[in-house]
Amino acid sequence: MSIRRLSSEESQALYSLLRAEQRPFHEILSQFNSSFPSSRHFTLSSYLLILLQDIKVLTTAERLIAFSLLVEAYSSQKPASNPFISFVVNASCDEGSEKVERAFILQLLGFDSSNSGKEFLKQSASDYVKGFDESLHEFPPLDQMKQQFSDKVHLEPYHCLLKDGTVKSVVPDPDVPPSCDADSLEFDVRPGTKTKYGAGDKEEAVVGLLSNLSLEGLNPHWIRPLPPRLPILDGELVWLNPDDNHELMWDYGMCVDTSRGAAVRDLIAKALKGALAPAQQEQVLVELANDPKLVYHCGLTPRKLPELVENNPLIAVDVLTKLIKSPEISEYFTVLVNMDMSLHSMEVVNRLTTAVELPSQFIHMYITNCIASCVSIKVLHFTLLP
Repeated sequence: MSIRRLSSEESQALYSLLRAEQRPFHEILSQFNSSFPSSRHFTLSSYLLILLQDIKVLTTAERLIAFSLLVEAYSSQKPASNPFISFVVNASCDEGSEKVERAFILQLLGFDSSNSGKEFLKQSASDYVKGFDESLHEFPPLDQMKQQFSDKVHLEPYHCLLKDGTVKSVVPDPDVPPSCDADSLEFDVRPGTKTKYGAGDKEEAVVGLLSNLSLEGLNPHWIRPLPPRLPILDGELVWLNPDDNHELMWDYGMCVDTSRGAAVRDLIAKALKGALAPAQQEQVLVELANDPKLVYHCGLTPRKLPELVENNPLIAVDVLTKLIKSPEISEYFTVLVNMDMSLHSMEVVNRLTTAVELPSQFIHMYITNCIASCVSIKVLHFTLLP
């Protein structure tokens, strides 16, 4: 049983059969069986059923042909094999349907009081509608119909795919009044006249509906569970989703006067490269004496201390004296102890011992390094003798 949707060619062929109002029913049914294989009958019947759900889609004659095709598709089998038999039986007892349609369905099912058999299929749909006489037919109620038909087939309620959907497959034209008869001659397009509202190409609309409608319905698909994660291999790149929620940090250097100590910074930069003039040395000492905190903005780091000691030892002593309470003073002392021994470095250490109280381990380490340097100088002196 195939449920593949109709192609454009199949839609055109099916609708051409529905439009054959002047041809006898038995010719239409014969062409239906020859044009479509039995494997496509279920799909074709399903689309016919959708067209029959709305009485405005097909004309009365077209609806008779559609019902005949719906029954003929499974005529070679038992009535119980027809999955659409419940819909057909209910349509035969629908009080809202036309009498001619109900009578025709009863004849298709073989429940008509007349003994004409299948002779009515030799008529065309148009002739059947024109020659219909209501007085010649009986219309049993639904309960009686079900009771009589239940002996042949087990009836089950039919549920249309799109009946309960919020999106309708057919919507009325908002420009056409509800009481307007679409089959009226008023809407026939005559040569030289403009097309009126409601006189659109009905054939194009029906064929488009057949070609584009899906039998899968409008219900949402079940969500499949996520597959298990594969183990991460060695050397495999792992996708990271960094956290973008950054906390705001206050910039304490914002709006700070950066010109403070500019002169001292310039002089310290020169002092690292060479000896300053006495006037420049005096200026640095005076600036640091007036504002001791300038020592933290002068640009001197522990790595630059040996250069300042060798070029301007007096300034180095003054700077280290004012940095004695700094948490970084131990780094300055470590650099001073490990630098090459010279007269200027010894002068700086000597002045520091008299100016501030130095840690005892610093003094011991400096003395040890001095002794080691003197021994290496003595050994070098003897090795250079001829």
